[in-house]
Amino acid sequence: MNLRDKIQSARERLVAAGIENGEAGRDAALLARHVLGYNRAEMYVHHEDEAANDFTARYDPLIERRARREPAAYIRGVQEFWNRDFIVNRSVLIPRPETELIIEELLERLPSDVPELPRRIADIGTGSGCLAITAAAELPFVEVIATDISEAALNVAQQNAGQYGVSDRIAFRESAYLIGAEGKFDFILSNPPYVTESEYQGLAPEVREYEPAAALVAGEDGFRDIQQIVDLATAYLKPGGALLIEIGWQHADALVDLVASFPVLRLAEIANDLQNIPRVAIIERKITDSIK
Repeated sequence: MNLRDKIQSARERLVAAGIENGEAGRDAALLARHVLGYNRAEMYVHHEDEAANDFTARYDPLIERRARREPAAYIRGVQEFWNRDFIVNRSVLIPRPETELIIEELLERLPSDVPELPRRIADIGTGSGCLAITAAAELPFVEVIATDISEAALNVAQQNAGQYGVSDRIAFRESAYLIGAEGKFDFILSNPPYVTESEYQGLAPEVREYEPAAALVAGEDGFRDIQQIVDLATAYLKPGGALLIEIGWQHADALVDLVASFPVLRLAEIANDLQNIPRVAIIERKITDSIK
């Protein structure tokens, strides 16, 4: 059996396990490249090669793990975010493409090619560290405080910071929100839990059975952590600073009302993701606190 046929057989095994056909094909090929150390072009060149016994011995157990609905990112131990591979395990949420919107919005407001005074950024619920590390890597003039309530998650984030050479500009702290943080920030970034308790029960097994529930679920309405973070933004943002926060599809209207209840805040925008779903809110602290 050649590699192409072996990957096709693996795809069929994943489809039989309940994985959608397209996703099954992508993951079967991805795990094959992972075992072989090939990129896409190399895989194309070698797809007629024999599926050697040592390849099969390593590949088949990975396919069985995927058939049990373990995410491919956890099987491989890495997930790409903003063109960088981040170490991931079951202690951290797998970075999603839609979260890159936060980085897009940040870079629009702090372009890397414009000299700046040092800026302070906070990342609440850092998980793998993908937001904090990407911000530090893209913006050499920023200093970051990254918090998480999970010691295991912070260990992963610190490994990621080390591999991208930004450990000296990120302070990782085990705390909820920004408890214990001193001073004010130019930007606060956060991808907080925002899944409702009822939504959680209907999530795919890959999410519900493997990813940390504490990083996903935020009470009955999914709004608990968003509300807390918007509240603390009034105290921790510098005048003119901004909170960039990921929200659930159902939270836009509630967020509009919430921000309006704080006279010092202004909802600048809610950016949609590629599926046209409201995804990242940009909330600014007004430069003056005076109310006209």
